[in-house]
Amino acid sequence: MLSLSKHFSYESINLAPFILSLTSMFSIGPLRLDNPFIAAPLAGYSDLAFRLLCREFGASLCFSEMISCHGLHYRQQNTLDLLRTVPTERPVAMQLFGSEPELMGEAAAILAEYPIDCIDINMGCPARKVIKKGAGCYLMKLPSLAAKIIRAVVQGSSLPVTVKFRSGWDHKTITACDFAKMAEDNGAAAITVHARTWSDGFSGTADWRIIHQVKEAVSIPVIGNGDVQSHGDGLRMLAETGCDGVMIGRAALGAPWIFSADAPEIPSLAFRIAALNRHLALIAKHQPNTPPSQIKNHAGRYFKGVVGGAEIRRQIFNQTSYAALKELIASFANLPPTE
Repeated sequence: MLSLSKHFSYESINLAPFILSLTSMFSIGPLRLDNPFIAAPLAGYSDLAFRLLCREFGASLCFSEMISCHGLHYRQQNTLDLLRTVPTERPVAMQLFGSEPELMGEAAAILAEYPIDCIDINMGCPARKVIKKGAGCYLMKLPSLAAKIIRAVVQGSSLPVTVKFRSGWDHKTITACDFAKMAEDNGAAAITVHARTWSDGFSGTADWRIIHQVKEAVSIPVIGNGDVQSHGDGLRMLAETGCDGVMIGRAALGAPWIFSADAPEIPSLAFRIAALNRHLALIAKHQPNTPPSQIKNHAGRYFKGVVGGAEIRRQIFNQTSYAALKELIASFANLPPTE
C-alpha cells in the first residue's frame, strides 16, 4: 500500500487511505498489471505529472498522449519531451500515431530506447486533424494498411504492442470484431475498444455490447473504454462485458481518484483541494516549465460539480502566474464545506 502521508503533512485531509485499491490482475504480453484500471491517453492532458497522480491513486498503467511518428523521425524536441518518465511511474505506455508503416516501425525502435514498457497504436482518434492525415480512426477504413502498421510496430521493438480503436467508422460499418482479429493476427498483445464509432465522436452512449463481442472474438486481453464515469462503472463494465481491463479517459480529469475503489463517491472540497495540491506538487517537481494555461486547464477541472464551481474556475483562469494560482487555491481552504 502506497503511503502519501509525507506529501500531505500540510493538508487538512489525508488521501492515503484512498490510494491503491487492488482488484484482479492481468497481463499484456510479459507486462503484469496489478489491477484492471488503466489511464487513457488524453491529448494535452496525459503528461508526466498527471500520469504519476493517476498511478498514485491506483491506475495500474498510464498511457502518454499520442506521439507523432514524424516527430520521432525528426527528433523534434516538443515530441521528445512527451517521452519523459521517471522510475516510479513504471509501468508506462507510450501511444504512437501515424499512417506510414515504415515510419511507425522506426518510431517503435526509437521508443524502445526509452525506459517504457508498452507501445500503443492509435487507431481510434476521431479528431479531424488526425483523420486528415490518414491516421487515428481513419485506419479502420483501411484494414490492410492498419495490418502493415501493426506488423511494423511489433517488429520495430521487443515491447508488447497494443492497439486502440473504435466500434467502427459509423453505425453501418461496425467492424470492431474483424479489426480486433486482424490486430491479434498481426502481433498485438492486447487491444482497447472504445465502444463508439467515429461518427459518434464522444456523443451518445457507448455500446458496451461491442466490447463483449470483441472479447468473444479474440484470445488476447481486451480493454474496454467509453462511458466509465466512476469506479463502480468500471466494475460494471468488467462484469457485463467480460473484458480484462477498463480504460478511463475524460472522467479522470480533475478526478484522478476514480481509479480507487475507496475514494468517496462525492469528494469533499477538502479532498479535491488536497488532490489538486498533490497534482501541483508533481508539476513543480517534474515539469517546472509547464505553461500556466496548461496548469489552469487541469486545476479548473477539480471543481466540476462543486457548489460555486463556475466562479472558482473563473478565478483560476484569471490568474497570470503559478504563484498567484497557488495562493488562490490555498484560499479555497477557507470556503464552507460542500457536503
